Amino acid sequence: MEPKRIREGYLVKRGSVFNTWKPMWVVLLEDGIEFYKKKSDNSPKGMIPLKGSTLTSPCQDFGKRMFVFKITTTKQQDHFFQAAFLEERDAWVRDIKKAIKCIEGGQKFARKSTRRSIRLPETVDLGALYLSMKDTEKGIKELNLEKDKKIFNHCFTGNCVIDWLVSNKSVRNRQEGLMIASSLLGEGYLQPAGELSKNAADGTAENPFLDHPDAFYYFPDSGFFCEENSSDDDVILKEEFRGVIIKQGCLLKQGHRRKNWKVRKFVLREDPAYLHYYDPAGGEDPLGAIHLRGCVVTSVESNPDAVRKSEEENLFEIITAGEVHYFLQAATSKERTEWIKAIQVASRTGK
Repeated sequence: MEPKRIREGYLVKRGSVFNTWKPMWVVLLEDGIEFYKKKSDNSPKGMIPLKGSTLTSPCQDFGKRMFVFKITTTKQQDHFFQAAFLEERDAWVRDIKKAIKCIEGGQKFARKSTRRSIRLPETVDLGALYLSMKDTEKGIKELNLEKDKKIFNHCFTGNCVIDWLVSNKSVRNRQEGLMIASSLLGEGYLQPAGELSKNAADGTAENPFLDHPDAFYYFPDSGFFCEENSSDDDVILKEEFRGVIIKQGCLLKQGHRRKNWKVRKFVLREDPAYLHYYDPAGGEDPLGAIHLRGCVVTSVESNPDAVRKSEEENLFEIITAGEVHYFLQAATSKERTEWIKAIQVASRTGK
């Protein structure tokens, strides 16, 4: 049997020979990490065994390069990876750490089932409860919260979650609310934000969820992001960078001249609505920007310039108000749908 695929996606990897940073399609297996030059490649460019390896995160060996983590093998070989944003890095780190721990304990990698471990009643529908919590009128209100000179956007506190569960009669008391909230956290319906809630979620406490005003959480598809709170009042951002970030990640983009495809890191902002794209291997300044106000975005089922079948999958097109066409490719059909919906929302609400 082939090893189970735990997680896959684009990361930027530092080369072991020339020390250059290049985007790679990375696949986390139960026993190791494979990395490919392209998602469509059949053979990996390399493989990192996880048995006996150690993981360092955050790795701050490279100055301004953010969201880096390091894997050191038993042969003392260092492998450096860079994620596009903080939550993406943390998700990779959590799964890699768990994979290493499972290898050491001789166990199979499995997502934690809080329903069994916390003895959640079978009558509780976590999916339906999650949708109620996200309701724009009657659900939990998403806020911008500040702590330790950082601003956490689109999140809420642990005690607000318990307050909502009790007030909506989803639970009888706060203790029962903790059990339900811990289940939502374990099943991925809630995500921890900030050191306090992350430490509780990664620890061995009876309740990984905290009923506390300083414990922050967010919905996984809310557009959450964390930013440093600058004390310099003289910093004036360009108008196009003033918008709130609602989505970010890596996509393939087709060039306008050579029609070749390259991995780019995309950052979607609303009000004003812009989609900036960057070289994922480095550089603080964007390579370009797409003004989304009045644009049209649709899925594309075929690519006339495609050489291989894989180059026709999960495509979508943005046509700006100035009739400039951009062709992008997501890794999965689900990811394409998420990007299209997010861009449509930004194009209607942004300037």
